[in-house]
Amino acid sequence: MNNIAYIFVLLVLPVCGWAQLDSIQKLDEVVLSDVKLKQYTNTQISYIIKDSIIKRTSGDLTTLLNYNTPIYFKENGLGMVSSPSFRGSTASQTAVVWNGININSQTTGQTDFNTISTRNFDQLEVRSGGGSVLYGSGAIGGTIHLKNSLGFNEGFQNEMAINGGSFDTYNGNYKLRFSDDKLSVASGINFLSSENDYSYVNSDEENSNGQFYNSDMMFSLAYKLNPKNTLKFYNNFFLGSRNLSLETPRDNKTKYDNFDTRSLVVWTSLFRKFTSNLRLAYLTESYKYFANIEKRDFSGSEVNSILAKYDLSYDLNKDTTINPVIDFTQNKGEGTSIEKVKRQIVGFSLLLKHQVSQNLLFEASARQEVTTNYQSPLLYNLGFNYKVFMPYTVKINASKNFRIPTFNDLYWETGGNLDLLPETALQYEMSHELDFNWVQFNISGYYNAIDSMIRWTPNSDGLWSPQNVDEVETYGLESQLTLKKYFGNHQLRLNGTYGYTVSENKLTGRQLTYVPFHKFNSSLSYNYKRITAFYEFLFVDDVFTTTDHNNKFNVDAYYLSNVGAEYTFKNLKQTTLGIKVKNIANFDYESFLGRHMPGINFNTYLN
Repeated sequence: MNNIAYIFVLLVLPVCGWAQLDSIQKLDEVVLSDVKLKQYTNTQISYIIKDSIIKRTSGDLTTLLNYNTPIYFKENGLGMVSSPSFRGSTASQTAVVWNGININSQTTGQTDFNTISTRNFDQLEVRSGGGSVLYGSGAIGGTIHLKNSLGFNEGFQNEMAINGGSFDTYNGNYKLRFSDDKLSVASGINFLSSENDYSYVNSDEENSNGQFYNSDMMFSLAYKLNPKNTLKFYNNFFLGSRNLSLETPRDNKTKYDNFDTRSLVVWTSLFRKFTSNLRLAYLTESYKYFANIEKRDFSGSEVNSILAKYDLSYDLNKDTTINPVIDFTQNKGEGTSIEKVKRQIVGFSLLLKHQVSQNLLFEASARQEVTTNYQSPLLYNLGFNYKVFMPYTVKINASKNFRIPTFNDLYWETGGNLDLLPETALQYEMSHELDFNWVQFNISGYYNAIDSMIRWTPNSDGLWSPQNVDEVETYGLESQLTLKKYFGNHQLRLNGTYGYTVSENKLTGRQLTYVPFHKFNSSLSYNYKRITAFYEFLFVDDVFTTTDHNNKFNVDAYYLSNVGAEYTFKNLKQTTLGIKVKNIANFDYESFLGRHMPGINFNTYLN
């Protein structure tokens, strides 16, 4: 409780931070599959990374979120395996949500953020804090939402983007849209490839065996059957192949291939007081790992998932909405070290939103899962949103969240443990928001107690097996600010985020590995008519890489600066040519011990 008090004392102090986001605003009124994100997340911080920011990045989700959110990323080299830590949680405690569907791997429990391309999504939204009632396993530290929007009566639109940069890196994207009063269609294709052969700063060595390629295809459709019924279809294919960078020239050359598919059908019916949503989804994930690319031998796994979900929203009156939900999930998997297994889960949820007064909103929700594979706890979420006066809002939230054991945890042939419990987390947070016409600022304090943390440890026979062994306590602060000011033809933006994170093992009192105490990013952009110039900055504090905090093996703090400029052609007002120079100070840094990241490099783009 002392830590909780510590956080809330800090919240009332004058703390200044910067928020790296294009703007904080309500979602546009478009047809979305993730309706619950808009309706039942009013008591936690949620902010949007807009399309204009997405277009300036190299197309990978890691870079985009690293420079625009408080989330910390650990990369095994540029373009290699990328693991997040959101509010001091582990990689498997951050959920990635695609159009309302949790797409974290059933095999590993997490998402490799370098296997997600950003170009085919219309909007990315980051939601801090627990969300297991809405989005299931892994939504402990926060959730990342990848969204495709479908609007009507927008006519014909198409967009092309071409990028090229250092290390023979190329990215291309084409998107096509058409909509009238009844039909809306959107499609897109994206590819990204790189030789990734950058030289290490202050060294004669270079990144070896690091080349990668991926392609991503998207198709979405919405059709109004009549004024009250709409069918929506979302489809996504991702194919990736990458060699894994070598630590030393003597290592075997390895390779990782993955193929993921996602399909979702949504039938929405609107009545006077009812809104009915039926969702059916089919997801596949598969990978192959080649321990030596000179040989044909590989290991791998494949998981196929079916999801069915029905929710019925009912307006009890103009101020109160109740929403029961029932869902069914079936996962079937097999692999080199996992025999054929099947898991079935039935979930029951109840959501409530009540506008107590003009200034006070109350939200409550609960969820219970039933399965034979593990003992599932009762999950809940309670929150208040209070507008104290016009620019100032206070949000308070408490929730219980969880992460279920993965297929590897349960069924790995040489160490799986069928007696595992889900990881559970009790989280409390309080946020303060100030929203003026030209500046928005918020600061949040949180406390999270995580129990039954699953860790793989050696048993008496020397075999590694997962156990519920750790209890972790995380607490900290997040702040965001965006400032936008116009002076005639001149426009100035200042954005940034700051995160202070303590994530301790309760038994040892030590900070978890690969969790920095401080992370800060900011950007400054200036626009005059058709010319834009911008500057980006990222600071990541040093991290421990061993549980005993041996300073010899720390990853040092690093400071990165990027600069760039864009020009929009006079006679082609929607055509923009830009260039970005990254790590302009040629800083030698690592985000994972022994894995050097590139020095100064550049990227050019034509949108």
